[in-house]
Amino acid sequence: MKYLILSLSMLFLGLNSKAQTTEHITKLEVGKKKTKNFVSRDSSMIVRIDTLIMKDKAKLEFFGKKDVKLEIGHAIIGKNAVISGSDGKNNATNFDIKVNLQELGSLYVIARGWDAMNGTKTFPNGNGGKVNFAYASTGIKPQTTDKKGKNYLLIDVQQGGLRVNPTSDLQRVYSQISMSGLGLRGVPQGQVYSGSPGTEGKAEITAYD
Repeated sequence: MKYLILSLSMLFLGLNSKAQTTEHITKLEVGKKKTKNFVSRDSSMIVRIDTLIMKDKAKLEFFGKKDVKLEIGHAIIGKNAVISGSDGKNNATNFDIKVNLQELGSLYVIARGWDAMNGTKTFPNGNGGKVNFAYASTGIKPQTTDKKGKNYLLIDVQQGGLRVNPTSDLQRVYSQISMSGLGLRGVPQGQVYSGSPGTEGKAEITAYD
């Protein structure tokens, strides 16, 4: 009996650790230069949108998400629309996107690692995300070469730490230490992060029937 209770407890904990949020939206319209934020306590999220309309420069943002599965049945996307995400620790969100594109101006999927920025953030340079982008073969086929042309798609999986200036970074740290007295009390968590960049992510674009 004790073994059974223990096994059930372990099963519950295992299921709970893999908990994820699932959200179904019949129609979502994001206006020009507007942002739709997706927030939940779980690190993983599944979002199913029957119809998505994104006007020019509209954004879908996922914060605190390690993995996001995004399924879109019918998408009308304007120019310079953005889908982006971060796990809240400088690492990019991993995206699994399946979309039926009916109209596409230009779409940017930003799964880029963030810079550590010593003295302000408390995590190392982040890793780029893994992005699987699948588009319906019956809809519009995105192109990745002509930024000014129609149906443009860019997936950014660059690692964090490539834009850091080591000289200014060190000056910021030294300044905080000198003003904080003894030790590293002026540095968040007493840590100074390496200037080494994170790991570059991976992107794959495929068609589905």
